[in-house]
Amino acid sequence: MPIVLTVDDSNSIRSIVGKALTALGFDIEQAEDGEKALALLEETKVDLILLDVTMPVMDGPTMLKHLRERGDKTPVIMLTSESKRSVVAGAMQLGIEDYMLKPFKPDELKAKVFKALRMNENAPVGSNAAIAEVVAVAPSPSPTSAGGKNFVDILIVDDMENVHKKFRQAVPSHITMNGCVSAREALTQCQERVFRMILVDMVIPDVNSVALMNQLRALQPHAAFVALVLRTTNDPRAELVAQGFTDYLFKPFDTEATAELLNKYFEHGNVLEVDGNVLAAVAFEGKEDKVERYYAKLKTALRDATEKLAAACFDEAIFDMRSLPLRADRTIRLLIEGDKEARKFGVQLRLVGNAEVQALLARVTETAELPLYDSLDRARGVAA
Repeated sequence: MPIVLTVDDSNSIRSIVGKALTALGFDIEQAEDGEKALALLEETKVDLILLDVTMPVMDGPTMLKHLRERGDKTPVIMLTSESKRSVVAGAMQLGIEDYMLKPFKPDELKAKVFKALRMNENAPVGSNAAIAEVVAVAPSPSPTSAGGKNFVDILIVDDMENVHKKFRQAVPSHITMNGCVSAREALTQCQERVFRMILVDMVIPDVNSVALMNQLRALQPHAAFVALVLRTTNDPRAELVAQGFTDYLFKPFDTEATAELLNKYFEHGNVLEVDGNVLAAVAFEGKEDKVERYYAKLKTALRDATEKLAAACFDEAIFDMRSLPLRADRTIRLLIEGDKEARKFGVQLRLVGNAEVQALLARVTETAELPLYDSLDRARGVAA
């Protein structure tokens, strides 16, 4: 039977992964940090490693570096939160097979593991059919293999490099981005890397942008394709969608419009950070008249994240409020609705906050009884 090693400081994550993969027929090994995992690998050979990014003692990227330095080419799938995605890009040169954003669904876990092991999902684990699939479809990579494709968040295709520069300035630093100035370069990058979003300028000399988009889509079927168009009084959405684009963005870039676009495809990264079953509010830095919009986005982000936690079999969601801008009525309403949504999905909401949060919760019956802790460790201790 293939052996999968899960390296994660969260007992809940290790338990969920172990239960899911054991049910599929895999043998499971576990370690709670990179140091213990390296020690285990000196005595035990495994077929695949599921490696968390953020851990005490030794984190995932450090462990991966040590692993490769000692010549161990075991395939690795990195587990990371949305806010730590940029770390994955740095790990690519050390060779990882794939990555997953936490929380993840059981079907995604199964698909990624079978793909990394070059196994047939429809054949029983350990069967001749599964083994034959490994040999016939994808032999083991050579020692010089990069361990899979590079993963980059955004590719922008525009013949003017200043456009790349301006867009990079509008994109948060944790979102990775590549740029290219020609159709040939775009096709090459899409053969070598995996992108979540591809922006294509609609006016590139000697290039049919719609035809190029369709060629790139064949290589990147899961990416969102965004047309870059000059600002106009007309709404070009209907025409662009009919041509096959997912969305559009006007040039010159507008800060708010860019933020909204990124929000739509990068899981509310500017209001909520997700790490395992910990949902942390991102500090609000805008003007006061934007607070209501911040809370509206946060409400949607909490709901979506809670639903994913439920799908990943988490029983509790820990909402870290310590960076949340407290606004009495808005905060109370957010928590009441958040608790209601969590209960609907069968998840218990636990809060982390200070004395000010405690005083605010005590004002209303619906929030007074919500479990509140003064640190993540205390909340995790109860939820473990």
